[in-house]
Amino acid sequence: MGVILDDHLLRDVLSGPDRALLRAIGDRPIATTNLWYARLCRAAAAGGHGALLGGWSERGRAAVIEALTALPDTVRIAPMRDLAWDMGLLMAHNQGLSTLGAEAIAAANHLGSDLLVASRDVGPGMRACARRAGVTYRAISR
Repeated sequence: MGVILDDHLLRDVLSGPDRALLRAIGDRPIATTNLWYARLCRAAAAGGHGALLGGWSERGRAAVIEALTALPDTVRIAPMRDLAWDMGLLMAHNQGLSTLGAEAIAAANHLGSDLLVASRDVGPGMRACARRAGVTYRAISR
């Protein structure tokens, strides 16, 4: 069983060793979603503004950009074409679930993975839907 990381945690994995995060991941394979990956790419391209890279040094941002543009093969992303129908079903049957949340839950089901998110990304719609879908959802402080 793998673990799907949100954009904050993916950033932290790509930027260097973080013992607490590595303990939470363990030896499980890492994945993320198309939308979390795109959101992190947008933040990096914007020059370090916003919640994801705001306040980071130029060196830190450069390290993340380098990792994003050559994403390691150890980070899996389920193709959107494999997730879209399940996302539509999830959104149709779970009021308050965002497209981003639906993709995360659909990807977790598709890849047989748990969801691990930064506590700042906790959404009640996603947490409730994950519970109903039988997906393990864990938030950690960042």
